[in-house]
Amino acid sequence: MELIIRAGILCELDEIQNLFSETITFVCHNDYNQNQIEAWKSSVENLERWQNLIQNQYFIVAELNNKIVGFASLDKGNYVDVLFVHKDFQRMGIAQKLFDKLENEAKRLKSFVLFSDVSKTAKAFFESNGFKVLLEQLQIRKNVEIVNYKMQKQLSTND
Repeated sequence: MELIIRAGILCELDEIQNLFSETITFVCHNDYNQNQIEAWKSSVENLERWQNLIQNQYFIVAELNNKIVGFASLDKGNYVDVLFVHKDFQRMGIAQKLFDKLENEAKRLKSFVLFSDVSKTAKAFFESNGFKVLLEQLQIRKNVEIVNYKMQKQLSTND
C-alpha cells in the first residue's frame, strides 16, 4: 500500500467534498459544537469556490488503494488554503506528506512566508511545522461564529 501524492482533478470533487464534510464531523467535534460544525460543512455548497480550488490553485490529493485519503492546496504560492485528511486515516503521516509538498512548491516559487487560516483542531499540527499564531479570528458562517487562527511561517531562504 503506497501513498501517492498527485494533482487533484475536477471529476473527483464529490469524493473530495465528502471527505471534507466527514472529517469536520468526526475529527473536529472536540473543538467545535454541532452548530459550528454544520455551518463549517455548509461551505461545500459554494461549488464555485471548490471548482476554483482544484482548477486555479496548486491542489493535491493523497491516494491510497485508489481512494482519496487527503487533500491540500496552496493559493498564490504562499497561502495554505485547505489541508484535510480522511477521518479513518488520521495520525498516519498523510497530513505531513501533503504539507511538505505544499511547502516545497512555495519554496520553488520563491515564497518567503506561508500563511493559513487554521482551525482549533489543526493548530497544533501547524505549530509543529513552524507556524506562529498572528491572531485569533472569528469567522461567521450561516450566522454562526467559528474561531480560527491566522498563522504564518517564515520559509528558510537557504533550502
